[in-house]
Amino acid sequence: MTWAPEDTRATNMPGMPAMAQAYARWVNSRGGIGGRELRVLTCNERNDSRAAGDCARRAVAEGVAAVVGSYSQNGRAFMAPLEAAGIPYIGGYGVSADEFTSYLSYPVNGGQAALLAGNGVQLAASCARVSLVRPDTIAGDQLRYLLNSGLSQGTRDTATDIPAAEDAGEYTEAAEQARREAGKRGGCVTAALGERTQHFFDSFRRLPSDGRAIRVSSVLGSVDQPLVDRTGGAHGPFEGAYITGWYPDAGDARWNPMKRVIRAHAFGDNRIDPADAGVQTTWIAYTVLRAAVESLGDKDVTPHRLSYTLNRGVTVDTGGLTPRLRWRYEDLLGMPGYPRIVNRDVTFQVVRAGRLVAQRQGFVDVGRTLRDVSYG
Repeated sequence: MTWAPEDTRATNMPGMPAMAQAYARWVNSRGGIGGRELRVLTCNERNDSRAAGDCARRAVAEGVAAVVGSYSQNGRAFMAPLEAAGIPYIGGYGVSADEFTSYLSYPVNGGQAALLAGNGVQLAASCARVSLVRPDTIAGDQLRYLLNSGLSQGTRDTATDIPAAEDAGEYTEAAEQARREAGKRGGCVTAALGERTQHFFDSFRRLPSDGRAIRVSSVLGSVDQPLVDRTGGAHGPFEGAYITGWYPDAGDARWNPMKRVIRAHAFGDNRIDPADAGVQTTWIAYTVLRAAVESLGDKDVTPHRLSYTLNRGVTVDTGGLTPRLRWRYEDLLGMPGYPRIVNRDVTFQVVRAGRLVAQRQGFVDVGRTLRDVSYG
């Protein structure tokens, strides 16, 4: 099963279940996985804890082998039913803390933690002062410590912490404070407000000019290529922005196999954008599922066997989109709050001529930065 929110007033990820269905059509056209047909069920998570729990209970009732490549912020609601049934959660998007604590979760990226720590490292190289605008929530409170750990790698001062309502329609007050605290020269403003990041930078752009050139920044999931396109591309608020991501930029040749599958098997489904991080995560997650199933040989595919083979050290080659993935005990980062992280790498990107492109080639390992986070 693959679930994600669709047709809601908040975050929507329709490309994830659509990508899962296209992957199934592709792999089945080639004889399935080791001769087995891949059947994919989808569920609308609706950004609602009750709906997320309903999706998980449906997965149990339908006897699915795994939940793969899904998005939900409601980890407490969906993880308990999956754990009770022993169903592994492979390659979630990385927005729920439970994805990095549950013994049945197999994340393919480092989640928000890796992005914020990496964003600090990225900004430390060129920003004299940094303002961080983040949600005024308990989860949002942790973001400043992650960012500051990254900034400290470049011996920069800690960022000015600016909590803001995550459901506001405009952010003029926060934008004014962020610009003021960025300083007179070489300042940067970074925002991690999820769906509301666009609204913040719209408010920031509307501030009367004061003659200062302030660099803006964000992380994947708050800003991605579809958002850059929707907001004007090269003439929008994100031109020149620094963005920290999990994977190579969408123009990288390593995404070509996924793009070929989309062209051949998505049948013009406009829900699937190959530049969308949710679509990319689902592709990687199903790559993990395929490797795990193939490792079973002719044995029946069951939730227990999948989790067992992943725990025992099956290694997944994602074609360079991530480092080789493996979830043995010794592969886990073991960071408090995020013990299940195995992929500590991020990428540094920048918006140039309206396109997210690599600012720095290759991956940046933020494992040490994460381990050095101080929540004091």
